[in-house]
Amino acid sequence: MTAPARPALAPMVGALRPIGLDELVERASLLTRVDRKYMLPVHELPLVIGGLGEDVQVLEMGGERDFGYRSVYFDTPDLDGYLRTARRRRRRYKLRVRTYLDSGDHYFEVKTSGPRGTTVKQRIPYDGDLWRLGPAARAYADEALAGAGIDSGGFRFVPTLVTSYRRTTLFLPASDSRVTVDTGLTWTLPDGTGLRTPDRAVVETKSGRAGSHADRLLWSLKHRPVPISKYGTGLAALRPGLPAHRWLPVLRRHFPTALQGSPA
Repeated sequence: MTAPARPALAPMVGALRPIGLDELVERASLLTRVDRKYMLPVHELPLVIGGLGEDVQVLEMGGERDFGYRSVYFDTPDLDGYLRTARRRRRRYKLRVRTYLDSGDHYFEVKTSGPRGTTVKQRIPYDGDLWRLGPAARAYADEALAGAGIDSGGFRFVPTLVTSYRRTTLFLPASDSRVTVDTGLTWTLPDGTGLRTPDRAVVETKSGRAGSHADRLLWSLKHRPVPISKYGTGLAALRPGLPAHRWLPVLRRHFPTALQGSPA
């Protein structure tokens, strides 16, 4: 499994002032956040980044400004987690082992649905097999899911999808809000079937309920938030027989036909 190719974002963010991770976390976690996701053509990114204003900053660590991510998602053989989200069940969850490709750090993460549409993410460092949940991770998953009202005692979790991409994180000082830009997106099933969307980017804003300057800029460019889930949408694109009504507009507009055996 190779890392996603580095995107051509360097010319867009090279002149921006840097911000370190500690300062970003401190400043961009002061407000209650609403996450909004947009999927748009990569060629429109200069309009977005250029329109954010002269005070925008970019996360920089170790001299780098974009970072590789890979996530191995786990679900039951009959895709209980996927179907709960596709059918908008009240109690939803995702399990994944996330790897930060540039540092080599691994985390096991459990995401569950919280009150009033919020998402609760819990995680622990992970040093086990990336393709099989070890006893500690399994116990952590069961405890986290039980806390969300989900009895997973009889569940068997297996790897169902791998996603990879590169992420650039921007900070908007005027509103203490963040924008992430994910490019080089790749999805792969365990059997090797995969797809890429090299001409698309996922932009996510994290701001107050009224939206940030980034949201208003995206709205002015005729982009609206879409219900995209890297796990749900990617799995639906690769397995067309699955229930996917909530993601159909995104699939029809942005996703190509799956390519058998495409490397990722």
